[in-house]
Amino acid sequence: MSILTGRYEIIRRLGGGGFAITFLARDRLQPSQPLCVVKQLRPNQTHPRVVEFFEAEAAILEKLGKHPQIPQLLAHFREDDNLYIVQEFIEGQDLSEEIFAGQKLGESYTTELLQDVLEVLSFVHSQGVIHRDIKPQNLMRRSKDGKIFLIDFGAVKELASLVVNAFGEVTPSVILGTPGYMASEQNNGKPNLSSDVYAVGMTAIQALTGILPVDLQENPKTGEVIWRSKTKVNDHLAKVLTKMVRRHHSLRYSQAAEALQALTGEMPTTPLKLPQPTNWSRRRMIQTFGLVGAGFVTAVVGQQLLSANSRQKTNSPLTSITPINETPESPISETPVPTAQSTNTRKLSLQTFQFEVVTVNVQGKIITRRLTQANFFIENLGNGIVLEMVEIPSGQFLMGSPPEEKDRNSDEEPQHTVTIKPFYMGKFVVTQEQYQVVMGTNPSYFKGSKRPVEKVSGNAAIAFCEKLSLITGKTYRLPSEAEWEYACRAGTTTPFHFGETITTELGNFLGEYAYGAAPVGEYRQQTTDVGSFPANAFGLCDMHGNVLEWCQDGYQNNYNEAANDGSPRVNDNNSPGVLRGGSWLNNPSSCRSAARIDSPIDEEEYDYGFRVVYSVAAAN
Repeated sequence: MSILTGRYEIIRRLGGGGFAITFLARDRLQPSQPLCVVKQLRPNQTHPRVVEFFEAEAAILEKLGKHPQIPQLLAHFREDDNLYIVQEFIEGQDLSEEIFAGQKLGESYTTELLQDVLEVLSFVHSQGVIHRDIKPQNLMRRSKDGKIFLIDFGAVKELASLVVNAFGEVTPSVILGTPGYMASEQNNGKPNLSSDVYAVGMTAIQALTGILPVDLQENPKTGEVIWRSKTKVNDHLAKVLTKMVRRHHSLRYSQAAEALQALTGEMPTTPLKLPQPTNWSRRRMIQTFGLVGAGFVTAVVGQQLLSANSRQKTNSPLTSITPINETPESPISETPVPTAQSTNTRKLSLQTFQFEVVTVNVQGKIITRRLTQANFFIENLGNGIVLEMVEIPSGQFLMGSPPEEKDRNSDEEPQHTVTIKPFYMGKFVVTQEQYQVVMGTNPSYFKGSKRPVEKVSGNAAIAFCEKLSLITGKTYRLPSEAEWEYACRAGTTTPFHFGETITTELGNFLGEYAYGAAPVGEYRQQTTDVGSFPANAFGLCDMHGNVLEWCQDGYQNNYNEAANDGSPRVNDNNSPGVLRGGSWLNNPSSCRSAARIDSPIDEEEYDYGFRVVYSVAAAN
């Protein structure tokens, strides 16, 4: 048998292949000759920069190994153009022996599993490290005491896949992670701490349901994993797991300690700390080695990474961190509130604006462009901030979707004729600068004066309308569902106002998914400035995607008793509200003119916004 560096006697191969092989070995220089695990990494080349990464990653593994439930790093070395890592051997079995397809485990097992794994992972995240491959096979239960160890960090595998290109840039040749357990941003090469939270959540859901994560379906409206109907689980555990596996990272717990606190009501025993930047921070690696978008670095600058993914509703110490690459906006002073009496006699001063309207073919390619115009008036909110209100003419339309429309839902039927009176509607959804000047605050996560305000509940949107009405002397409100759909369609009957499909050149949505024959496109993972996409024939922008828009109505699961005059259905205390238009994190099917999403009216999400309506007979 071979002996590495004169010390480690290889006993047998444990597994691996391709870029790395794992062996069971014996340390012959220790008096007791203990067993250990040797990982042979076989990068495409042992370029000096690859070796530097290897040294840096070994230092991180040494630090992590100080936790009692992470294997210790015993040695690392280079021999015969191969790189080796030697770690403590944990005698036991991995959790694939317990968590497997067809095996449903109970709430108590799952809760204990979550607590154990999140405790260890909280320590890992406190060091600014992302594991990137959490799954049952990488959770080891030690035989002697049943404790769960976190093994096989993704960075070790990725070390073996590094290559240096012709420009001297060091990049991995593969995306690390396992389908089903891997979050969407990690699949795109941009993992973050909440990617690990997703993987732990999917592992727990597998334990509860007995279903492999890759076999779980997604909600066609939201892209979220459908799992709760597959098992019986208490509401608290279900709520925690649902948030852990939200599709977009900004909607999850930002890191393990936050998930653990939500589960148990207590902070982890491992103190949460934000690591200071080191020589091996992601920023330094980019500057030094040109490692751009590779997703290799696990020793990230904790403050930057955590802040980019924080979504706080707790007293977490991360609440005040500014999102990464965001420049805090200069505060906008609140406009003095005039009385309604002083503004009530103002007359509308209509202006005309021109804009281009496009139509597309079934592949989403623009086939016609035409120039048209519409009337609007300007509402001056103060501090140079204005609200543009577009005239929407009266008319009739067929509300809902026909049976043959792709990806339609049963709550979009039956189709019925609705007569709409003239009104004015915001050319854009309410922006952050508009919300700030009226309400004196900006709840948005994705900062930008011209971006939509988001993280706005239905109640907050109504409060904005009430305060705007007081300021202007006009009666502003949210649109009814019928008004919204009529305004969105602008005389069309296709799924989208520009035709049978949508592309990411026409709207901001989850571009990883395509509608009909259109191609997949860009997934921006955030809001965009209002007016970034073509207007419809009424002159309204961003009706498909960007943020969901609150309506007045209470949600009902069909149109059987819907009015035919465009009035809203009453939203009582027991019924959820309705949002329209889809958003940056929704599938394209949820951005259709007829698509509806229900939500509690006090719910705030990173894609909840609104636009306002002013009802009056069309001015001459």
